Amino acid sequence: MFGLVKHHVGTDQFGNKYYYVPEQRSWTGQTIRSKRMIEAVNPKEIEYEVGNIPSEWEAWIRGRRVDPPTIEEILHNEEYRKMIKINADEVQQKEEIRREKEYEEGLVARPIRTQTKGHASATYYGKDDLSSEPSSTANTFQPGGWLPPENSNKKK
Repeated sequence: MFGLVKHHVGTDQFGNKYYYVPEQRSWTGQTIRSKRMIEAVNPKEIEYEVGNIPSEWEAWIRGRRVDPPTIEEILHNEEYRKMIKINADEVQQKEEIRREKEYEEGLVARPIRTQTKGHASATYYGKDDLSSEPSSTANTFQPGGWLPPENSNKKK
C-alpha cells in the first residue's frame, strides 16, 4: 500500500471535506493510527478564521463525538444560535429601558464619568501645560515632567 486510505465522511456548508483514516500498516510495516482530518476549501493557514469550521465538525475532528454531524443537526443548531442572539438582544434592550427609567425616577444615580490627565503620583498631575521649571529632584524624577526652556543654546 503506497498511500493512506481515507474515507470521505461528509462535507459542511462551507465546502470543507472531512475524512476518516482508519488504522493502517504502511509499506514499511509501521502501524499508522486512525485519525480524522479536514480538507479545507481555503487551505491557506493565514486566511483561517474562527467560524470557518462548524463547531459540530470541530467536535468530531477532535474526537469529542463519535458520529459525524448531519446537515440537519448543523442547521438546527444554527437556528438555535440565532434565536439565542435575538433573545439576548431583547433582554439587553429591556435592561437598558429599565435602567433609564430608574435613572429618571431617581432610584439609581447615574454613573459619573471622570477624566483623569496623567497619574496622581506625577508632579504635573492635573496641569494642562508642562513647565520649563524643574519640578522634581533626582529622587522624585518623573519622565516628561520638565521641558527645556525655549531659549536654550541651539547649534545653528
